[in-house]
Amino acid sequence: MAAFRVGNKSQGSGGMVPSPRLFASNHREDATNGSGPRPVGPLRPKLFPAGKPRKRAPIWQAAVFASVALNVTLLIHHYVVVGQPGTAASSPHHHQEHHHQEHQACELHPDAGSGGKSRAARAPSTGKPAVTPDSVINLDHGDPTMFEAFWRETGDAAEIVIPGWQTMSYFSDVTNVCWFLEPGFDHEVRRLHRLVGNAAVDGYHVLVGTGSTQLFMAALYALSPPGADEPMSVVSTAPYYSSYPAVTDFLQSGLFKWAGDANAFNGDTYIELVCSPNNPDGSIREAVLASETGKAVHDLAYYWPQYTPITRRADHDIMLFTVSKSTGHAGTRIGWALVKDRGIAQKMTKFIELNTIGVSKDSQLRAAKVLKAVSDGYDELSAEGKQAHHHHRLFDFGRRKMVERWSMLREAAAASGIFSLPEETSDYCNFTKEMAATNPAFAWLRCDREDVEDCASYLRGHKILTRSGSQFGADPRYVRSACSTGTTPMTSSSSASPLSSEVKREYDG
Repeated sequence: MAAFRVGNKSQGSGGMVPSPRLFASNHREDATNGSGPRPVGPLRPKLFPAGKPRKRAPIWQAAVFASVALNVTLLIHHYVVVGQPGTAASSPHHHQEHHHQEHQACELHPDAGSGGKSRAARAPSTGKPAVTPDSVINLDHGDPTMFEAFWRETGDAAEIVIPGWQTMSYFSDVTNVCWFLEPGFDHEVRRLHRLVGNAAVDGYHVLVGTGSTQLFMAALYALSPPGADEPMSVVSTAPYYSSYPAVTDFLQSGLFKWAGDANAFNGDTYIELVCSPNNPDGSIREAVLASETGKAVHDLAYYWPQYTPITRRADHDIMLFTVSKSTGHAGTRIGWALVKDRGIAQKMTKFIELNTIGVSKDSQLRAAKVLKAVSDGYDELSAEGKQAHHHHRLFDFGRRKMVERWSMLREAAAASGIFSLPEETSDYCNFTKEMAATNPAFAWLRCDREDVEDCASYLRGHKILTRSGSQFGADPRYVRSACSTGTTPMTSSSSASPLSSEVKREYDG
């Protein structure tokens, strides 16, 4: 059987299928679903004063901070406690049961691969390396595996089956500006935004990309005039997302170039990148530059209810989103853009056509089914007429997790005496219909010890990996630490650390 099955279980034969007609008479957008919510002013977090610390905290306090605040509870539970000799989890029976649960979601044909290879060798990768006593805690990358627990409980709601004969053509809908966009994905994107109220979709073109990074590059291409004397300047307010400079200058294009902090930029022609909520500090951002020849691209990857109150329906010219941050499906590699101007949408589509000749239909169909499952969880009746499973509500799950983690993080930072965080802010959320606090996907952590000038190096010395503030155009006394990881991946290191020993003793009791 040449069928591709993705989901939590191997039961059922239904699934989303691509449109059977490539040449439709016309492409219609979904009808509007009510007026937008009232706008509320932007949130502007303030930093705790970075004065002299009251006293130098003993190493056990720093260990408690790292372990509680940086997801080590989950890490130790999964990798240390579960693996202790003599526990039920380490028994052969438990290991076999766990192995079966891990691989039943993506079974392969018995004849697949060479005859001598084991079933484990053909299993999907978990992305987690082996753990040793010399391993380190890696909080550098924002791998959103926190959501895995939610999706394991949704049954077949996010499962698809793609027969071998489907998704073979390059084309999805040749009447659409984005001719490789699957109609089902287009529909579910618009449906979810109308449900959440975080972005306008009527009058917008939906474009699909291989993650929002490809769409970011497509936007730079579309907004840069080809015959200009100088490359278009690309700017963003510091601290800015660390990948913006690297991606902008990676190919050394003659069309555009990285020009640094928007607050320090002088000129009228530019592309301003506005990330809101901002990566790395979680603040709500607006464009700081204004001119007739300047352009703005709004990166709204984190503008979802689990991270921040939804205060208005964004209606910018170009808005970028991704399933990585909205649902946690980073490995699916799907992002989308909402674009007002048809000409800009055509140029962005052309970039993707030349870059990758479209976007994987298989990934689009999976992403569409995932977004459908999210929306169905909040509808009174699902599309099949069944009562919605209210306990399968992604944004409620995500917000509970983030509130819990940030509560522990702030408590631990205050107790440490050497670390500080941005002040907590809150606002009325139009989606939840109540006041809600901001709970960013990353912690913008500052080390206030007078003898520490580079916080990332300090933590690395204690076998904790973070990303230095210098990579975000900010003071190296800051670091960005991931808060939305599930069981934090670990990588090997050659040196032992007193901090990791203290962390282990804390959780071994």
